[in-house]
Amino acid sequence: MKTKAFITGATGFVGSHLVDSLLNKNWEIRCLRRKTSSVKWLEGKDVTFIDGDLFSNSALEEAVKDVDYIFHVAGVVKAKSEADFEKSNYLATKNLLEISCRVNPALKKFVHISSQAVCGPTPGNKPIDENYVPKPMTAYARTKLMAENEVLRYKDKFPVVIVRPPAVYGPRDTEIFIYFKTYNMGINSIIGFGDKYLSLVYVTDLVKGIELAAESNIQSGEIFFICDDNVYNWDDISNITEQLMNKKAFKIRVPHWVVYTAGALAQFFAMFSKKPATLNLEKCKDITQKYWTCSNKKAKDILGFKPEYNLEKGFAETINWYKKEGWL
Repeated sequence: MKTKAFITGATGFVGSHLVDSLLNKNWEIRCLRRKTSSVKWLEGKDVTFIDGDLFSNSALEEAVKDVDYIFHVAGVVKAKSEADFEKSNYLATKNLLEISCRVNPALKKFVHISSQAVCGPTPGNKPIDENYVPKPMTAYARTKLMAENEVLRYKDKFPVVIVRPPAVYGPRDTEIFIYFKTYNMGINSIIGFGDKYLSLVYVTDLVKGIELAAESNIQSGEIFFICDDNVYNWDDISNITEQLMNKKAFKIRVPHWVVYTAGALAQFFAMFSKKPATLNLEKCKDITQKYWTCSNKKAKDILGFKPEYNLEKGFAETINWYKKEGWL
């Protein structure tokens, strides 16, 4: 019999890559599909769509019934209010857990995809590990941590595991793509005048880490950072981009006050729009921090995780995909 999995967020960047990987393992996949979701990355693939959202209880009951694994990838990174973040990141997770426990108490594993953001910026130049006490700085981070805590409340009811990626990049991504698009136009924008350091993960490595977290025989309630082996600063990122795109871009250092001014204006004008601003004051807090770094040592030691991509290899595949798709 095929292994069965239900995936939320399957139509998105990370979720669709997870679907592809599990299909390659001959799993049977159910995907939650909202009315507003594009399914362009899943078209023609052997998946069963469950129409609804994370508050469509009858649809969720159908989705989680008799599956072996649930991968909760869905969440929002931008919203118009803290209440909107709380609904999409925390209350949606809470509802999915309640239904899963009631309908499928024999579940093999509930895999929750969280974010490094729950911890807040790294306090110094040493990457944090899973023992670090989270200090969330934004509404997004606070509500993702609330979701984590809700997941951990179920750890004695069925096996649960939490995966915390840092910034994720790769084919199909539209967020970090903005950096490549701007660079391709000849502008290399760098925030602030001091070095900033961050951890990254290529989407294929993240998916591998998610699968290891799901299939490994580990204690319920474990948390893992999944990232590559290195920490990068923006000079590293710029140099690798220049080499791979075979072009130089004009480097512009944007002072923090300019970033915050732009964020405040975007947030103000978003008040008159149905859509939330991509850049707002909370996002400004995030991107002006010096360190966003984490360690993959626990994932290596316990899960046997071994990243295959460093930045150069991952950027090469990402840029080639963007060019092939006509994005660049």
